[in-house]
Amino acid sequence: MISKVSESCHVADASGHSDAVSRRIFIERLGKQVSAGMLASGSLLNAADSATGQEPFSTMPHHEYAKHDAISLASLVRTGQVSAEDLLDAAIQRLETVDPQINAIAGRMYDEARTAIRQGLPRGPFTGVPLPVKDISFPMKGVPSEYGSKLFADRLSKRDSTAVKRLRRAGFVPFARTRVPELGILPTTESTYGGITRNPFAVNHTAGGSSGGSAAAVAAEISPIATASDGGGSIRIPAACCGLFGLKPTRARVPTGPDGFEAWGGLAVLHGVTRSVRDSAALLDVMSGMAAGDSYAAPHHNGTFLRQVTHKPGKLRIAMVKTMNPTTDIDPECMQALQQSAALCESLGHTVEETTDDFNQQFSFQELRHSHGLTVLVAVRRRVLARLQELGRELRDDDLEPVTRFYHDYAEQYTAVQLEDARSAFFRAARKMSDFQSRYDIIMTPTLATPPVKHGEICMTGTAQQVLDGILNFIPCTQMANWTGQPAMSVPLNLTKSGLPIGTHFMGKFGDEGTLFQLAGQLEQAHPWDARRPKFEVIKTG
Repeated sequence: MISKVSESCHVADASGHSDAVSRRIFIERLGKQVSAGMLASGSLLNAADSATGQEPFSTMPHHEYAKHDAISLASLVRTGQVSAEDLLDAAIQRLETVDPQINAIAGRMYDEARTAIRQGLPRGPFTGVPLPVKDISFPMKGVPSEYGSKLFADRLSKRDSTAVKRLRRAGFVPFARTRVPELGILPTTESTYGGITRNPFAVNHTAGGSSGGSAAAVAAEISPIATASDGGGSIRIPAACCGLFGLKPTRARVPTGPDGFEAWGGLAVLHGVTRSVRDSAALLDVMSGMAAGDSYAAPHHNGTFLRQVTHKPGKLRIAMVKTMNPTTDIDPECMQALQQSAALCESLGHTVEETTDDFNQQFSFQELRHSHGLTVLVAVRRRVLARLQELGRELRDDDLEPVTRFYHDYAEQYTAVQLEDARSAFFRAARKMSDFQSRYDIIMTPTLATPPVKHGEICMTGTAQQVLDGILNFIPCTQMANWTGQPAMSVPLNLTKSGLPIGTHFMGKFGDEGTLFQLAGQLEQAHPWDARRPKFEVIKTG
């Protein structure tokens, strides 16, 4: 029985296993695993067996499963080297082993996943890949959508969203829901209802938010890919905290319907977190495209995003912005990481120009941050009121976390005119951003102003002012891309001295995810990060 995981996680090379494992050694190891109560099923045809024409293994050890990205796992299924059941069993085994220590999972969908496989999966780019799905923004028919909230407990979605339909059509196998802070409003993932989601790299630190459960699940090797959404950095923040690649698409690149059109007034978008750049690009190929009834769409992209990953971006003009107003205090390790990332970009032939003061003079940050808060609070209140109407009752004192309740009550004072003013502020900022980016291809910033914070520093049980201060001190740079609608990504290029991940943030021009994927693919090849994995030291007792 596994009693706990050591608090002192360390980085290990997850690909440091030989493909040519002999069948005798494999069977001996499998016997030891079974005797220890570690159940697994499935198969993997390794490189040696493929060369000799031998039959595939009867199970898939975790170290084999974990070294593949989603595209590679789907290839194994497509070529008959493993089955979708094998991958699902491997994912479930890993989930049950590590989730008690990280609390990334809000709900299990094992029966639904097995039924989908038995009924036959569509042939797509991700056929058979197990998919953790964020417990907000991705409703699935007949599956709870709790939004990390007691008020929404046991609420079942009435139908699949457009994004979920596309994910299923691509062959994904949803099998678990991932944790979020209540209603997705924090850059950390912790609450009295859902508990604390822990960072697999260091369990006393946050996995980020609001897609913290998805990022923790990917970092802990439950799956190489998980869905995520981003209304102020909620893809890029947890990606940075957990050493993953996270891209926020252009506004309206991925439809959010059919039950709604704009999430948070157009601030929030859908995508995922991944270990590899190519998985992120292929995922966007699957999810993107205007849906029937949408009022507008992102600019058309020619070809596939996946193909962009291997294309050279040419010589890019990169503006380096060290911070955004009013935050001036950037952790020295985060600043050093930004400088190292800039040097890496220059070594690849790009030009990097420091433009912090010029950039900050272009925008009315006080107005934009106020507009963001107003928009989010109104969206929170609207969702709570709709839930109360479903339940046919009034709001109770224990329905919401303290900060969420304050936000809900405070939003009652806002008017429709103020909400429209906020939208206008975002549109004005988008035009200013377009003018600034006429001189640059990319803007680079720190993803976070500090390394992943410790639990309790930004949480639902503090005061609203504490949360606001915590957000400004933690994420001064990610929200801009939500205000202006442009694509942005966090790339896991650095670590702190203690081994915590540090991401570098890049923003592209509106509608131009292609250049971001080109740069990301180039950075991934020049400075690979996949070998940096958290390693759990399992202690057995009894």
